[in-house]
Amino acid sequence: MFDGSTMTFKLALWTAAVVMICGTMLSAQTPLAVVEDSLPTLVNGVEIHTQLHARGGQPPYVWSIASGELPEGITLTPEGLLHGKPTKSGTFSLVLKIEDSGRPAHTINKEFKVVIATSLLLEWNQPPKVHDNRIDGSVQVSNGSSDTFDLTVVIVAVAENGRATAIGYEHFDLKPSPDSTKIPFGNTLPSGAYVIHADAIAEIAAKNAILRQRLQTPQPLHVTVGP
Repeated sequence: MFDGSTMTFKLALWTAAVVMICGTMLSAQTPLAVVEDSLPTLVNGVEIHTQLHARGGQPPYVWSIASGELPEGITLTPEGLLHGKPTKSGTFSLVLKIEDSGRPAHTINKEFKVVIATSLLLEWNQPPKVHDNRIDGSVQVSNGSSDTFDLTVVIVAVAENGRATAIGYEHFDLKPSPDSTKIPFGNTLPSGAYVIHADAIAEIAAKNAILRQRLQTPQPLHVTVGP
């Protein structure tokens, strides 16, 4: 005698078995892999939040460092989030390990190069020199990021008693460019020995970031002629 409920139950079991087998086959045919082929270029001093992604295997995944080190200021969470604020420019190599939740777990390693671009660069263009009762020179600044800087540059002469005299000041928008902008400075000073400090402060309002660079003469400069 035909029992409809029994047939329905058997059909449900058969469907579930087929789905399980197909799912297992699909999982076996999709190996664990990292989606990203490379990491985005980072900018020194600018905070980042970059989520890495994997596919295949059995999620969720656990990320870790297999070899090498992350750049100073950057951390990696087990969920694959790179975040922090790089403190040094340069190129770094590291190998990331990704482990899935399979039983047994599958793991793969992937090598990445992390490039950290110099965002704000401050250099002597003409190092400060004494001319009679003056100290003159120039600095140059450049913006290696993709953001426009609200830039302030201050140059001061610091005497032996700690008194600081401004000998240069500029405030302007510095747009992204590989070219440098020259900023001259100079002023008359009383006789004495002076260490010259040049400070550049760049604000990126959209990213709530402030970048700083400083130059300093290695030895005091001596003004021997009175003003």
